[in-house]
Amino acid sequence: MRSVEDLLRELAPQVLGVLVRRYEQFDACEDAVQEAMLEASVQWPERGLPDNPRAWLVTVASRRLIDQVRSDASRRRREETVSAWADPEPEEPVPDQDDTLTLLFLCCHPALSAPSQLALTLRAVGGLTTAEIARAFLVPEATMAQRISRAKQSIKTAGAQFTLPPEGERAERLRVVLHVLYLIFNEGYTASSGPDLHRTDLTAEAIRLTRAVHRLLPVDGEVAGLLALMLLTDARRPARADAGGRLIPLAEQDRSLWDQAMIAEGVDLVSAALAGTALGPYQLQAAIAAVHDEAPKAEDTDWPQILALYELLAGVSDNPVVRLNHAIAVAMVRGPLAGLELVDALAKPLAANHRLYAVRAHLLELAGEVAAAHDAYREAARRTTSLPEQRYLTERAERTRGPG
Repeated sequence: MRSVEDLLRELAPQVLGVLVRRYEQFDACEDAVQEAMLEASVQWPERGLPDNPRAWLVTVASRRLIDQVRSDASRRRREETVSAWADPEPEEPVPDQDDTLTLLFLCCHPALSAPSQLALTLRAVGGLTTAEIARAFLVPEATMAQRISRAKQSIKTAGAQFTLPPEGERAERLRVVLHVLYLIFNEGYTASSGPDLHRTDLTAEAIRLTRAVHRLLPVDGEVAGLLALMLLTDARRPARADAGGRLIPLAEQDRSLWDQAMIAEGVDLVSAALAGTALGPYQLQAAIAAVHDEAPKAEDTDWPQILALYELLAGVSDNPVVRLNHAIAVAMVRGPLAGLELVDALAKPLAANHRLYAVRAHLLELAGEVAAAHDAYREAARRTTSLPEQRYLTERAERTRGPG
């Protein structure tokens, strides 16, 4: 049985969507929903769930919103707005439609920067507090509060409407929504900075939100592909670190610890998507993850298939990170020197990325160039801001240090 907390988190974006559609004032609606959620978290465990929890929250939040407007110092100026809204009765019908997708589109509005899209999505759709989001991205709470406030103001200034984008814009806007969910997941799976390798609150939230989008768009291949990619990747999390928090690379992981239920679900999702829709980058990345996950041992990995998939991926989403991963696959199929040649060609576009140096170090080590591998591992360790990755790369550098 789900906890009240889980139910409230699921209902939060739906209730906020109803209020924003009805009253339009994003900021005031969000405050009202938060008050309703707080009241529910106190009442429901003691009195039991109402017959219609969603309608209960909409009614309570609507009343809080109207009470706030009425008590405002500018009552006369706002009285016409309040009169137009009228008091909602408890029996007022609540629309059956789920506005989560519309709310995601609003939070990922093109008027916002990528960091603002991330923060507002986690706040308004994910239900995380400002403090939780600030901790996840290692910034002061006041800084994150300002970022979220500016994002809401930017949406208001842009005149954004609480409606799905026009048909001609929908595919591009959905691409942005999926990218934001992808970034949330990645930040949770491998934290970009700080002492922790994982932030499970972010990975869980990204998967939950992507499931919600998949329920709303079940035939979209890229939505299914992204959900599959998240599941197939997160399935390995139990084996990614030892008891002391030391990072364990994929080739050395105890695969018996991988979550087989998540793998099975991910494989089913990506298989159906690849069979029924046009190829997209998330489907191809999920297919690559599935090949890794289905290998009983690291040496059983079908690297030629992975190489072929990366070549397809480069055709639909060519960027330096894809090419770096492609170089690894080339090295595993054709030898480390072939991979190094491709890695060296990425020195300029990925000059600031620690992973370029980490991959180069690994391939140099495979090629027997131990001294050069040592230097590259040290450089990679110097450039990363993740403490677990830094410790791992420093250990590899020590392992490849020559005598003296």
